[in-house]
Amino acid sequence: MDITNVKQYEDELSTIETELSKPETASALKKFRELTKRHSHISHIVNAAAKLKKNLQQIKEAEELIHDNSNDEEMIEFAKEELSEAKAASEKLDFELKRLLLPKNPEDEADTIIELRAGTGGDEAGLFAADLYRMYLRYAESKGWKIEPITTNLTDQSGVKEVIFSVSGDRIFSFLKYEAGVHRVQRVPVTETSGRIHTSAASVAVLPEAEDVEIEIDPSDIRVDVFRSSGPGGQSVNTTDSAIRITHLKTGLVVTCQDEKSQHKNKAKAMRVLKARLLEKARNDANASRSEQRKSMVGSGDRSEKIRTYNFPQNRVTDHRIGLTVHALEEILNGNLDKIIIPLIEHDTQELLKQQFGHGK
Repeated sequence: MDITNVKQYEDELSTIETELSKPETASALKKFRELTKRHSHISHIVNAAAKLKKNLQQIKEAEELIHDNSNDEEMIEFAKEELSEAKAASEKLDFELKRLLLPKNPEDEADTIIELRAGTGGDEAGLFAADLYRMYLRYAESKGWKIEPITTNLTDQSGVKEVIFSVSGDRIFSFLKYEAGVHRVQRVPVTETSGRIHTSAASVAVLPEAEDVEIEIDPSDIRVDVFRSSGPGGQSVNTTDSAIRITHLKTGLVVTCQDEKSQHKNKAKAMRVLKARLLEKARNDANASRSEQRKSMVGSGDRSEKIRTYNFPQNRVTDHRIGLTVHALEEILNGNLDKIIIPLIEHDTQELLKQQFGHGK
């Protein structure tokens, strides 16, 4: 691409750095955070453009070397090798710069709430949901992200009926949005004596956390009920009425939280989940009007879509949205989820590049 178009970003970077150096900017926390985020993004663009510029110079020098040494076979061979490597690097750098220049989705910067529930398959579905939960915990740990449990509902067999947790860190939603949908497992359950393969499922909802300025909830629009927490089998795990159930009267959305011993903390967590669900509903309503564009994007967040199969006998994980199959099931369940997520990101990026620049790589 024409890297001279990056000049405006170099100018903007200089302006932001001047603003950040002012004492009054440092004291205005909201403005300071916004400028810092923008500075980071613009810096990546400017650095990528500098690398591409240097690479294009290497291509030019290699071509000149071939032209100026037409009688030196050894030098020509050396220059051709340099040229081949530089051109390959140029494609990657050009792609990276275009990716950075794509319009940013503000939701990609958001912290995320994940709702994971066992689906069809009885006890085996709960055990599979627990496997997915451990996978997300290990993936978050590998990324340096922070996990905070919000509500947990376990089965008697150490499986998961439902678990809701938040993930905070750098650009969380841009990675985890691809996990939304139905995950299916094919394996022989530990309780199966005949060796027959069963198919079970779990559903994953991935919600960007809502800022207070995005979602305001009128207290008159909710009903708050308190009750005593219970664990697997229904036994009481608390001696006080600390569990909270919030019902949003206008939409019928219901959120329950009982993990904390404090009623106040449970209510705060439940409100976070309710706000995220209301934001998701607003987002889905808005996306309905541009459904054609969403069809080409794999991170659409459809809860009912079967997105992935984990086949234990074949050591296979298949993502059905892009037809990707990886024979590394144990590695993926141990948290190496980038083997699936990075190709999904690349697919979406290619689609966006086609829309923005008329072509992909």
